[in-house]
Formats: sequence, C-alpha cells, structure tokens
Amino acid sequence: MSVNYIVHEAHDLNHRVHFVLSRDPYIGRRDVRYEVIDQDVFLSGSVTSYYQKQMAQESLRKIDGISRIVNELSVVTG
Repeated sequence: MSVNYIVHEAHDLNHRVHFVLSRDPYIGRRDVRYEVIDQDVFLSGSVTSYYQKQMAQESLRKIDGISRIVNELSVVTG
C-alpha cells in the first residue's frame, strides 16, 4: 500500500521562501523574518545596508507563485 502526501500550495510557497532566504549569502544570518499570506510575502526585520534590503527582495522574485513582495526591512547602520 502506497501513501500519497498532498502539500498545500501555501505551505509549499512558504517552504520555497524559507529555502531561498536561508541560502541567500547577503541575508542568510541577518534578522530577517517573513510571512506568507495567500501569495503575498511580507519581509520584516533589519539588515545593515540598502543593498541587503534590495537583495532580499530580488532573491524572492525568482520564486514562482508569489504575486507580491512587501519589503518592510529596516536598514540599521553601526
């Protein structure tokens, strides 16, 4: 008897976002949080440069299924 698993689309999207952000060299160990609501991704937390803020957003653009990215990351210097 085989077992079939069904992965809900929202769970799959959440997993893909986590995978991409955790492996991004610019933000992998920063204070970056995310929330997936429907097909929208909300970024929050802090990074140390505007470049890191932009790279967090750009890395998510590669993921199919995201309709909107809301980048609410704060840039905190020194």
